[in-house]
Amino acid sequence: CGAAKKRRIMEEFHVEESQSRLTLLQRRLGADWIHIRAGRDRAQVKRAELRLALAGFDSEDTSIVVFGSLARDEFTAGSDIDWTLLIDGSADPKHLDLAHRIEEVISKAAAKSPGREGTFGSMTFSHDLIHQIGGEDDTNRNTTRSILVLLESDVVGRPDAYERVLKNVLQRYLMEDRGFFRGSARYHVPRFLLNDFARYWRTMAIDFAYKQRTRFGKGSAIRNLKLRMSRKHIYVSGLLTCFGCHPGFGEGLGGEVCSKPSGSPECIECLRRIPRRTPLEILASSLMHFERLDGTARKLFSAYDEFLGMLSDQKVRDHLEALPPDPDQSDEVFQRARQLSHTFRDGLLELFFDDRTELSQLTKRYGVF
Repeated sequence: CGAAKKRRIMEEFHVEESQSRLTLLQRRLGADWIHIRAGRDRAQVKRAELRLALAGFDSEDTSIVVFGSLARDEFTAGSDIDWTLLIDGSADPKHLDLAHRIEEVISKAAAKSPGREGTFGSMTFSHDLIHQIGGEDDTNRNTTRSILVLLESDVVGRPDAYERVLKNVLQRYLMEDRGFFRGSARYHVPRFLLNDFARYWRTMAIDFAYKQRTRFGKGSAIRNLKLRMSRKHIYVSGLLTCFGCHPGFGEGLGGEVCSKPSGSPECIECLRRIPRRTPLEILASSLMHFERLDGTARKLFSAYDEFLGMLSDQKVRDHLEALPPDPDQSDEVFQRARQLSHTFRDGLLELFFDDRTELSQLTKRYGVF
């Protein structure tokens, strides 16, 4: 029964994948991003396994949410599994026991444990995510959780609590953004939401220095590469999501022009699609709209595909994890990875500062100032 259910899940995934923007872009470019495709397949299989193993653990008031490469469809053999038990209901002493049971199941399916900072692998309460946005009580941990629920999450099991929390987090960002709600500005962009995406990106960059110090440089090289690639890409998907609310940008999240230029319930429903589309899908969706940037698209996705290939190669991954904070200039593996991050950066600059679209104006106005 379990094997049949897993096959059905994979069949549904392949139907959906054939219609994805990423697949369409790859087809248009005549490319073959084998490592991106492998990451998607591994993630789908792993999530299917977790759904089966964790069936019945959740409820109407609790959802098991995964983050990281597993949610982004970039899963490799060496990936960990970041997760949380999201609670949107009355506090119950049994929640801790439930979290421990979930941890036991997930630890058997993961290559390693979540980070030691405690951001993942435990309980998260909806009150903090919804009511502690901004202010001194909005810790780095809370900011990380609330932003990643929007940009990098998926639910394994019952989605009830997850969907409610997602909707209420977005309501905080949109309904309290007076400029967006009134829709009187020249550009229609949710600035409150965008600013928190930017804050999270800067927080990741600052935390990298902190972790390098507290971990005595252990693992700094591979964390630096992830910051330049996958972490930066999360921020990029947030920018494109916010810019997609402006009708002049072209394609919205669903591939169509936004038809509701106000902070309306329709906007919230539109933005609720964010977690259903990976950062790679969001980037591909934007590039599908600009055929003249096909060279840029090829540059971005080829670099990212090779980066995922390096993480998928256990020997290469182990080598990168063992490097000191300042690797020797003669280290060919690290230098190649660093070159890929520069190619990815240059491609992003070409995309966001393309002066033939309104994207460059949106970037200058909201991404810079």
